[in-house]
Amino acid sequence: MSGQENKACVAGVKQTRKAILNGTAGSVLLAENADPNLTGPLQALCRERQVDVQWVPSMKELGRMCSLSVGAAAAAVLS
Repeated sequence: MSGQENKACVAGVKQTRKAILNGTAGSVLLAENADPNLTGPLQALCRERQVDVQWVPSMKELGRMCSLSVGAAAAAVLS
């Protein structure tokens, strides 16, 4: 999340989807090792809403980026 560490983020598929739909997602982070059934629809929604998508190598790393003690499949950096 280079340069984005101090920005607020929401984690989890449902919260990320909500942020995309209500226009508060500045960019979306998806974990490469997450279930494609979870990340695929979010990626399509981002494409539709013109929200930038960045891939993170693992759910564990994405969770850590959002200051979580557990992994996350998706997160949105709030604009």
